[in-house]
Amino acid sequence: MTESFTSSIRILDIKYGTSVDGVGLRTSLYCAGCNNRCAGCHNPQSWDENGGEAIPVEELYRLIVEADMNVTFTGGDPMLHPEGFIELATLIKNNTGKTIWCYTGYRFEDLLQHPVRKKLVELCDVIVDGRYIETERDLSLRFRGSRNQRIIDVLNSLNGSVNELFTD
Repeated sequence: MTESFTSSIRILDIKYGTSVDGVGLRTSLYCAGCNNRCAGCHNPQSWDENGGEAIPVEELYRLIVEADMNVTFTGGDPMLHPEGFIELATLIKNNTGKTIWCYTGYRFEDLLQHPVRKKLVELCDVIVDGRYIETERDLSLRFRGSRNQRIIDVLNSLNGSVNELFTD
C-alpha cells in the first residue's frame, strides 16, 4: 500500500460476519451522521455526525482486510461525508477483490448530480437508496426496510437506466 491517506471516518460500530447488510457475510461499517431523521429509524443514535469515534481510513482498511469479507458502508449516511469513504473504497477496490454495498437516504439519480458523492457511487458495487418510510415498511423485503428503497446494481446503472436487484 503506497498511497498515503490522512482522513478518518466517524464510526459508531463495526459488525463482522453480518448477513443483513447485503449478500453473504459482510463487514459493516456504521458511520455517524444522518440528516434524514426518518420516523421509525432503527438506528437513531447514528443521526449525530459527531457521534462514535474517528477512526483513520488506514486502520479501517486493515480491519477489513483482516476480516476477509465483503464490505457494507451504512450508518447514518455515508454520503453525508463521502470523502473518507472515497479513500477507503479506493483502497478496497485497488487492493482486494471485495464488493462494496452502500446504504444511503439519497436517491441514486441525485447522487450522480453531486461530483464528490458520484465518485463514491462509482466505487460501490451496490447502492441501497432512499429514505426509510415507516408507512412503507415491509419485513419481507431483502436488505431494506421500506418498499420505496431500491437495491441498485451500480455498474449497470451508470448509463442512466437504473437496474434494480431483488425487486421482491
